[in-house]
Amino acid sequence: MKIVVAGIGYVGLSNAILLSQHNEVVATDISAERVEMINARKSPLMDREIEEYLANKKLALRAELDAAADYADADFIVIATPTNYDTETSYFDTSSVEDVFEKAIAAGTHACFVVKSTVPVGFTEQMRKKFPGQLILFSPEFLREGKALYDNLYPSRIVVGTDHANARLTECAFTFADMLKEGALKKEIPVLIINATEAEAIKLFANTYLALRVSYFNELDTYAEVRGLNTKAIIDGICLDPRIGEGYNNPSFGYGGYCLPKDTKQLLANYDGVPENLIRAIVESNRTRKEFVARTVVQRAGWPEKKDITVGVYRLTMKTNSDNFRQSAIQGVMKRLEEYGVQILIYEPAAKTKEHFGHTITKDLEEFKRSSDIIVANRLSSDLNDVIGKVYTRDLFGKD
Repeated sequence: MKIVVAGIGYVGLSNAILLSQHNEVVATDISAERVEMINARKSPLMDREIEEYLANKKLALRAELDAAADYADADFIVIATPTNYDTETSYFDTSSVEDVFEKAIAAGTHACFVVKSTVPVGFTEQMRKKFPGQLILFSPEFLREGKALYDNLYPSRIVVGTDHANARLTECAFTFADMLKEGALKKEIPVLIINATEAEAIKLFANTYLALRVSYFNELDTYAEVRGLNTKAIIDGICLDPRIGEGYNNPSFGYGGYCLPKDTKQLLANYDGVPENLIRAIVESNRTRKEFVARTVVQRAGWPEKKDITVGVYRLTMKTNSDNFRQSAIQGVMKRLEEYGVQILIYEPAAKTKEHFGHTITKDLEEFKRSSDIIVANRLSSDLNDVIGKVYTRDLFGKD
């Protein structure tokens, strides 16, 4: 099979590597730097397994800036371009996805399209109407930041959304699912071939449940901190119940990253006209948590009596072993810290600039520790052991 993967982010690149073990794969992106790095067998992303596969595995993979000729004779076109949340429309911006459809169709493709980008519920059906005669599937990804390839090699499940009334499209769905299974190292993988609209809903509801869980333990932690209780002791006791378990139970500054904030808001928008209370509460809970953290930080630094405060922000990244700053929870806290008039100094060794939204970035850890009156760290590190007395964190378990 010949497959074109549009978008060389975590989703696109991990899928391209997985599929290129047994198929010819062409990855395409608007970034010339990413294209060049893939062809040089270097990873543009911070994922050790991706780096190792690119460097050491025999993959039928190349990258192109202009994939028109490859669209024309592809069997499958996998779309993994970004769909950012538009605050004005309260919906994902799906223009990058639609742009791939238009370019591929203009190139004369007869391929089956597989949308991997996260989209609103009902989007795939809209695209089938907009581009009649095209074969369009939706297959959600369930990847963790920093473990994108691993989660493709050992997937929790494979979901492909088709239209069961269309025999040819459903045949494509089974073929695509088989290709994903063929590339995986895990042997027993649950596979769901369902209608595309339900597959879209699975993605949004799954991420919103994870956001709910993060919010629940954050609100528990807020209660314990205000009441002077031992948060860890409470969480340990709760999570011994097998119905609850230990996943996603480490308090933080809020859920963040590229997916959870936008997916919860998109799901809330999809509830228009449908009775609900919980989904809106999850979104609001995340805002409340960040406000609480910011207020607690400045108060511990001596505000309001002390005005000249420098708050050190230890890392902008969303998770350990990640280079992704997009919508990380700490940035929401920073916006609220600005309202108190404090100076913010950021330690971020992965930064490519010297400032972030007007705040100075340093890569000198010792200078950072000396200059900060208080240090906020969403996740602890041994780097801070010598100044732990001025570190504010809610990391109780040392995990993401």
